[in-house]
Amino acid sequence: MSSIAFLGLGTMGRGMASRLVASGFDVTVWNRTHDRADALAAAGARVATSPAEAAHRADIVFSMVADDAASRAVWLDADGVLSRVKRGAVMIESSTVSPGWIVELGSRVAERGCELLDAPVTGSKTHAASGDLLFLVGGTAAAIEQARPALAAMGSRGVLHLGPLGSGARLKLINNFVCGVQAAALAEAVALMERVGLDTTTAFPVLGDGAPGSPLVKAVGPRMLKQDYGVNFSLALMHKDLSYAMAEGERAGVQLRTAAAARDRFAEAITAGKGAQDFSAVVETLRARRP
Repeated sequence: MSSIAFLGLGTMGRGMASRLVASGFDVTVWNRTHDRADALAAAGARVATSPAEAAHRADIVFSMVADDAASRAVWLDADGVLSRVKRGAVMIESSTVSPGWIVELGSRVAERGCELLDAPVTGSKTHAASGDLLFLVGGTAAAIEQARPALAAMGSRGVLHLGPLGSGARLKLINNFVCGVQAAALAEAVALMERVGLDTTTAFPVLGDGAPGSPLVKAVGPRMLKQDYGVNFSLALMHKDLSYAMAEGERAGVQLRTAAAARDRFAEAITAGKGAQDFSAVVETLRARRP
């Protein structure tokens, strides 16, 4: 089986890497905070001290980090992947990053005789742990086939090949922008229910089980009502994704006004100290505001 390097063991990355180890791949992991690799080491993964060390013998390299800056560091720093990667390896950026960065990275990867896929995922922490993700992929069919066994170990929902490099990143931003707008609207709805004295135990199912009841509303609404903000997807990352989506919209000539309104709600929550909590905590600044 392929030798795999997995870089980034946060909320999603840890579960994804665990699935690769459990599937029998030869896995080397790296994370900026080293103790996050302890459980994977106990399960049989190697632990590297730098992205370069993790990647130098790998056939496939995955990155799952926070944003463009973190991704740039993982790939291009002096101890980054491209300083030591072997020719012919497939590089896979699964982080939610900007399409512009993906195109730039693709050029740098090609200079090293390798190929890049942008392959962000849909799903939550629980889907990562159970291997039930969907990969949204941009890049060549040949590179996807080379990586398919590893992708299948983490993504039982499949691999959706969307087109050339950057296509996966674009759809992921569109997906997350719609999620962010829904979450911000839901936060306002929950706060309004509470403020006007409705019993949310009775009132919320009208939303959750009715026309507005998307999977996101069904999942996030109960967290808001219970004030359960253990991180499935952090509030700060949702703010970042809305910002990236708005920038891509501007580039394409589409003004994402609803994304801008939602981002304002998330920005307020970050200012209130909620950035490290689950994105459902966006409701708390509305609860705290009094007429």
